[in-house]
Amino acid sequence: MTKLNVNGKAVSIDAAPDTPLLWALRDHLKLNGTKYGCGMALCGACTVHLNGEPVRSCSTSLSACAGKNITTIEGISDKGLHPVQQAWIALDVPQCGYCQSGQIMSAVALLNKNKKPSDADIDAAMSGNVCRCGTYQRVRAAIHQAAGQPATQAREA
Repeated sequence: MTKLNVNGKAVSIDAAPDTPLLWALRDHLKLNGTKYGCGMALCGACTVHLNGEPVRSCSTSLSACAGKNITTIEGISDKGLHPVQQAWIALDVPQCGYCQSGQIMSAVALLNKNKKPSDADIDAAMSGNVCRCGTYQRVRAAIHQAAGQPATQAREA
């Protein structure tokens, strides 16, 4: 049994210690917002927060998470939509939507550390998140909006 704190709740998972966190979340806890993308920590679709830091849950073992705080897309706001999610909706960021939970989790982690990120800050923080639909300009604009910054014309797509 591995004891975790997921979205503010203590849970125990009966799985092998080398089980990827992604599968513990999806298969054992039925938290399906975190997506499987590549399985090699290259696309960012499976991003969650581990003690506040964005990590790729497909390559993070259950044993590495024991006793730590995990936040998934389902747990980023207890009052409804997080400001990042609100900006995502307002700017119609997603197309297919598959990568969006990972994108949002990376954006939330960035804004938790940097309240007014520059374009370069955003690009660096989001560089590990792949969007096959190419919504990168809208992602950047939504992060600026969530931070309370106006999007420049160059940011809009």
